[in-house]
Amino acid sequence: MVWNEHRRLLAAPVAEVGALIDGLASADDLLWPDEEWPAMRFDRPLGVGARGGHGPVRYSVVEYLPGRRIGFRFEAPAGFLGHHGFSVEEAGGGVLLRHLLTVQPVGPARASWPLVYRPLHDALLEDALDKAERSLGLGGPRTEWSPLVKALRAAAERL
Repeated sequence: MVWNEHRRLLAAPVAEVGALIDGLASADDLLWPDEEWPAMRFDRPLGVGARGGHGPVRYSVVEYLPGRRIGFRFEAPAGFLGHHGFSVEEAGGGVLLRHLLTVQPVGPARASWPLVYRPLHDALLEDALDKAERSLGLGGPRTEWSPLVKALRAAAERL
């Protein structure tokens, strides 16, 4: 079982951080880093039952508590059995914005998760948290991509 967590403690009101989740896949999305990554899109407005994803990664919304959390169940690629999602909670004098992925890779995903998807996923999530900070006016440096992420992105562009 894979447990992959990315989190950022933000010095901002919980309502403002929660609004970042509520804006996912919208024209004014201030969380998803679609400037550098495939955009998150759904077949309907954000809510339970919406289906979509980003690039080859497909999922459906299985939980949505506006301003607090959203949960997705994977539908593709094949072999990714699990969930991921964002949550917001007050913590340590700030607000914790968290993304948690729990997946049981089976078949080819047992190799593609650690070799391809995990490095790209980790870079994308750090970019999302960087974008959240910028969107809230908190600044912060942009997280650098590793040489592996740069190589995987270059290979994907050639496909």
